[in-house]
Amino acid sequence: MTTLNAELRTFFEARQQQIPAEVREIMRRAGQELADSGQAGHALTTGAQAPRFSLPAATGETVTLDGLLARGPVVLTFYRGAWCPYCNIALRALQQRHEEISARGARLVAVSPQIPDESLSLTEKHGLAFDVLSDLGSDTAKQYGLAFDLPDDLAAVYDKLGFDLQGVNAGHPRTLPLPATYVIDRAGVIRWSFVDPDYTARAEPSAIVTALDELA
Repeated sequence: MTTLNAELRTFFEARQQQIPAEVREIMRRAGQELADSGQAGHALTTGAQAPRFSLPAATGETVTLDGLLARGPVVLTFYRGAWCPYCNIALRALQQRHEEISARGARLVAVSPQIPDESLSLTEKHGLAFDVLSDLGSDTAKQYGLAFDLPDDLAAVYDKLGFDLQGVNAGHPRTLPLPATYVIDRAGVIRWSFVDPDYTARAEPSAIVTALDELA
């Protein structure tokens, strides 16, 4: 079976052929600067208490971490937005393992800085069975140590590609979360974590399932 990260790498290599060299260089440089910044080292990790949140879901209701934990452990994943093809691939992979996650008594939720309407479109497009939450202004991502600002040249590239982060992120176009996934136990303690400054790398769903098994 192909792993998620193998699929992401194949997609990345194919996409590189379609992007002009000068744009590839801007993306490469921004990625290297983010990695060198040490941002990932500031993110919460295993053993930390998970910050509480109360966020709007794509379907209209408000979802709280406390409410989720009252029913079992939580798998919390942060993604950049529906405009990001790597995020879409990762969310589809999580959907494919959703039954296994639910069978272990856990709730899966995905969080991005995009507005609820964009989250709803994503949910409808991919038929996601889990909650997709809107973290406008990335306030929750900041609490987890994941929020960072795009450099000017990369933000300009995204504008040219038509991503419209000004619109989908409700006036917070520059701030995004590092890709991250946490397994949080019912006491609100992070028991497993994945954080990577490289947006083309994501937590493997099989590793998430293993982490949930270890909770039991």
